[in-house]
Amino acid sequence: MWRDLLPLGRHPHSGGYRRYAWTGADAECRAWFAAQAGLRGLRLDVDRNGNQWAWLGDPADGDAVVTGSHLDSVPDGGAFDGPLGVVSAFAALDELRRRGTPFSRPLGIVNFGDEEGARFGLACVGSRLTAGRLTRDRAHRLTDGDGITLPRAMEAAGYDPDAIGADPERLARIGAFVELHVEQGRALDLSGDRVGIASAIWPHGRWRFDFRGEANHAGTTRLADRRDPMLPYAETVLAARREAELAGAVATFGKIAVEPNGVNAVPSLVRGWLDSRAADQTSLDTVVAGVEKAARDHATAHGVDLDVVRESRTPVVDFDHALRDELARILRRDRDHSPAPGRIPVLGTGAGHDAGILSASIPTAMLFVRNPTGVSHSPAEYAAEDDCLAGVAALADVLEGLVDR
Repeated sequence: MWRDLLPLGRHPHSGGYRRYAWTGADAECRAWFAAQAGLRGLRLDVDRNGNQWAWLGDPADGDAVVTGSHLDSVPDGGAFDGPLGVVSAFAALDELRRRGTPFSRPLGIVNFGDEEGARFGLACVGSRLTAGRLTRDRAHRLTDGDGITLPRAMEAAGYDPDAIGADPERLARIGAFVELHVEQGRALDLSGDRVGIASAIWPHGRWRFDFRGEANHAGTTRLADRRDPMLPYAETVLAARREAELAGAVATFGKIAVEPNGVNAVPSLVRGWLDSRAADQTSLDTVVAGVEKAARDHATAHGVDLDVVRESRTPVVDFDHALRDELARILRRDRDHSPAPGRIPVLGTGAGHDAGILSASIPTAMLFVRNPTGVSHSPAEYAAEDDCLAGVAALADVLEGLVDR
């Protein structure tokens, strides 16, 4: 499975993945998912939001156990973020069948669409729509960098954008969702564990900073006469780093758009996107408020106008305690996941996931697989095969404990 999936959407020069929503690479990944479901005799179901579901048993029976993740990527992303959870889901089902596990509950494997938000700027679009966390009207207004709207992109891919929206009937049939994911950090590597359980997802959000100045000639305009928006933007980037360090949080300006974007022109507009995350809401609010204050002070000093727009905000997510404890109980029986018998690490994360979006609607939990470097959202993202196989075994144990009861 891994070998078949690896070349899909991979850029020949960067080595990273560009699997953006509703593109040719996305279609190839969806075809791969459908093929894997067909090989196992699973019933493929594509919901109104374009999420793919592969079912063993009838979900209409209710109380289904679902696992899976996503197959899309950030720009030049790694191979493991998302796909590891989908590949592991199919592999775990294969393992359960090898064991002869009886299934008293329906089992589903899901591929959520547009989790990364790389094309339209909003993460977890597929799961947000399903959970009613994103309205149809707002989704229809999403636009990519080329001016193509989400409805137009969906239509081009053969999907009906007018059908999207909340799907409470589907979620009501799910009793538990467990998402396996490569760890985006080094906590497991430092502790020596192959697999861990998520406790919570930090609150996080995205803010757009629009610095508007005046375009002019780079060679003839005196420095004193310039209204250069790049200067307050640059100072705001540094301010974000300072504010994050003070609060024990993280803050990143990772995307920028410049107009007119000429080497010999003073910019008229610099648009930068801030991603910030913290262990608690108060710390996050402190960081963002500090960054915005610094941005406004620097903009005023340079005669530049500033607009700040909050594009997304996700509060802290505490995963279902009962389900999390059940996962720990199941995994403690298997000593292969941890160097210390009976100990399963529980850790928080600053990364958002579909499991976090769904947590307000259904019981959700997450398993993490060790990442030896901690690198993610990069072609250098990596997990050792033995650790991936330990993740499959852990997921199979968890699913067995949930479906056979």
